[in-house]
Amino acid sequence: MKLPRKYTLSEIAALAGTDFEGAPNFEITGINEIHMVEAGDITFVDHPKYYDKALNSKATTVIINKRVPCPEGKTLLFSDFPFDVYNNLVKHFVKFVPAFQKISTTAQVGEGSVIQPGVFLGENVVVGKNCLIHPNVTIYDNTIIGDHVVIHAGTVIGSDAFYFKKKPEGYDKMISSGRVVIHNRVEIGALCSIDKGVSGDTVIGEGTKLDNHIHIGHDTVIGKNCLFAAQVGVAGVVIIEDDVILWGQVGVQKDLTIGKGAIILGKSGVSKSIPGGKVYFGAPVEDARDKWKELALIRKLPEIIEELKANQKK
Repeated sequence: MKLPRKYTLSEIAALAGTDFEGAPNFEITGINEIHMVEAGDITFVDHPKYYDKALNSKATTVIINKRVPCPEGKTLLFSDFPFDVYNNLVKHFVKFVPAFQKISTTAQVGEGSVIQPGVFLGENVVVGKNCLIHPNVTIYDNTIIGDHVVIHAGTVIGSDAFYFKKKPEGYDKMISSGRVVIHNRVEIGALCSIDKGVSGDTVIGEGTKLDNHIHIGHDTVIGKNCLFAAQVGVAGVVIIEDDVILWGQVGVQKDLTIGKGAIILGKSGVSKSIPGGKVYFGAPVEDARDKWKELALIRKLPEIIEELKANQKK
């Protein structure tokens, strides 16, 4: 997430109520969680396991709960509760605006687009040209939709990321400040849900088609001309390259990549990154031909066991 202007380290420290190390006039231009950081960003870390990852990331300002030497070219903010500081900064820069009408006055709808009854368009939503948004679709703030996009009834686009930190008193929600970006000629079926990014964008590539009852998690990037059948579930921070087909009820674990042109057969589970250009099946997925051979052998097990028993009696 980019900040509305450049802020200095001392300004951010004053907003956060923290001590800092580094040049007071050091410039900060964004705030992002660790998966999405780039130069100029603030991120946070609150567990020793991830100190090195955060301190060596592209982020140039790190909120941390331990006094450590400041890496060259970076600055630090010190707090006992970095997660809370991060959330408070996000809430400062991303204000929730209550809606008092179905279509916000800040929403933009392109020429030739049809918005059916019951559609909700939040703050700063952009709908391109010649789109068709069917009844009772909900499109949250800051969503960007390209041209010639079709979205079927009951779908929700831009809901919060499913991202929580466990604390002794329960789960604490990480505030979502990202967007959903849908490119041209995408079609999304009925009753789908697409979560916004935590601090970046969830992206649906040009020409991709989603069936009904599909969930796409936060910060996932789907390429061009992909095809997803009903009840597919994709977790957060997944990269799905162009021309991928996911058949019905495929489940995809977080933080992985599915290569270009991969085909994953129904009811499969993807638990790690897989290369493109192959057909997969199973949970966890394997090359479909190998899996079918394995299943054929399993079906023969009773016959093999009976043969073994008969040979033992001889």
